[in-house]
Amino acid sequence: MGKGNFDENGSIRLSLRWYYSIVVCSQIIGVIAVILIGVFLGKYRGGFGWGSDLEKVFNYHPLFMTLGMVFFYGDAILVYRVFRDVQKIYIKILHASLLLISLILTSIGLKAVFDSHNRASPPQENLNSLHSWIGLTTVVLFGLQWICGFVAFLFPKLSENIRKAYMPSHKFWGKFIFIFDVSAVLMGITEYGIFNELFDDKKLRHQRNMINIFGFFVVTFAVIIIYLVDNDDFQRPPDNESEHAPLIE
Repeated sequence: MGKGNFDENGSIRLSLRWYYSIVVCSQIIGVIAVILIGVFLGKYRGGFGWGSDLEKVFNYHPLFMTLGMVFFYGDAILVYRVFRDVQKIYIKILHASLLLISLILTSIGLKAVFDSHNRASPPQENLNSLHSWIGLTTVVLFGLQWICGFVAFLFPKLSENIRKAYMPSHKFWGKFIFIFDVSAVLMGITEYGIFNELFDDKKLRHQRNMINIFGFFVVTFAVIIIYLVDNDDFQRPPDNESEHAPLIE
């Protein structure tokens, strides 16, 4: 149903039921992806820790990047569609909070990879792959996006004309960053598999299959999130946009 057909109550209820079923599926898929990478690193690749074992330090990197840049970021994009009847000021706060959690988790993930390189003997070079370049660029863009969104839509909250002019750019960069997030995660897990010879050693076939399945679930989660956000049939009912302009719809 289109956004102009909100009077068709029966069809709207059916449409929303379908929509929320897809949302639930996205959450299940996202949680499975997080569990897969957690089990892979925790059971098969040495576990986690901030001590002298640098492999355990590094393992926080893929885990927290998946949690922050994929799962929480994707959920933050969805909140305006999921909580359709909640006043937008509260959704803005929830949206900004989820993105802040995402940014914090991402920062921990970055610290883990830099620590594992810098504390090695001899120290390893940082930012020497396409994965690292795209990943760091995405994090910087994410931080700038969060600051701009907070200033424009929450505090001090710019004028309505400026917010309306900025909104299309904010939406575009929000989805662009999410797509780059997912791309960086996929490149990173592939790079990890190559460096650790998971694709060459037949004895490690189950580990290779696990990271491949993980990548599949990440892509599936991302596709569903983009579909739910871009589908005009599931927009919020018309309301006072000047009073409740969203960060990302």
